[in-house]
Amino acid sequence: MSENSKRGVIFEEVSLDYAGQRLDNFLMSRIKGAPKSLIYRIIRKGEVRVNKGRTKPDYKLKTGDLVRIPPVRVKEENKIENVPDRLAADIESAILFEDDYLIAVNKPRGMAVHGGSGISLGLIEALRVIRPDIKRLELVHRLDRDTSGVILVAKKRSVLVALHEMLQKKSGIQKRYWALVYGSWPKHMKDVTAPLIKNELQSGERIVRVSQQGKPCHTRYSLERRFEGYTLVNAEPVTGRTHQIRVHCQFSGHAIVGDEKYATDDELKQARQQGARRLFLHAKSLRFVHPQTKENLLLEAPIDSAFDAFLNALAPIN
Repeated sequence: MSENSKRGVIFEEVSLDYAGQRLDNFLMSRIKGAPKSLIYRIIRKGEVRVNKGRTKPDYKLKTGDLVRIPPVRVKEENKIENVPDRLAADIESAILFEDDYLIAVNKPRGMAVHGGSGISLGLIEALRVIRPDIKRLELVHRLDRDTSGVILVAKKRSVLVALHEMLQKKSGIQKRYWALVYGSWPKHMKDVTAPLIKNELQSGERIVRVSQQGKPCHTRYSLERRFEGYTLVNAEPVTGRTHQIRVHCQFSGHAIVGDEKYATDDELKQARQQGARRLFLHAKSLRFVHPQTKENLLLEAPIDSAFDAFLNALAPIN
């Protein structure tokens, strides 16, 4: 049993260093080994209080807030102590950039960015084990499990806050994805702005759909290459909603190849018959000014062998 199960209720005043952090992420750092499902449950039940009141997981903490943290039981098996040698080597070889403030990783397809929902070991947990000398490692943003490509991990709270501010203001960080879609993407279709709403099924699965009651969304598109039956597009998410690129592609009539949530059964069958074995969405690059060194960074992640082989097998259209 962990230390969290032995202690009583703790009241912690939020310091300046943690101002702006989401409540759920704050609790994750305080209750070591707790899965996100447990964090959400104790918030929902009102066991966690901020300034004596109930609040939501996405509440942004303020300096001086008083957080009530209840005693919780966390089994020792939730604590990750070892990472398989092969996985550790794969992660090390996937590092695109590292300095005293940041790590950028070309995340493999199929790897979750963090544990939860039956996954004990995600990228961030593995990195914390591989780099035990680094006191703090936090995800700057997220990628779907089946999406590959560049992802940022902060080593310092100040860098995490600065990058989050860039993302929230929708300026300062430019994300570009490669998406291979079904059909011939129209050259004139450069902006998709359909609003999106997120639904969670009883199973916990998230489904996103276009709805006028949804949140504003904007994705910019440009053509990269055309093939017989497919188009490779550049997608730049101006906003950062869950599954945004995937749903905007589907809404435009050109779902992403291998997308088991949003492509049709016939589309999935067609791609499998041609050898598709993955979701063909890849976070190709990130461009931003380093918050600490002020260096202009362009971090580019090469596509994996499965993505490359499928493209090479298609008939190009000039």
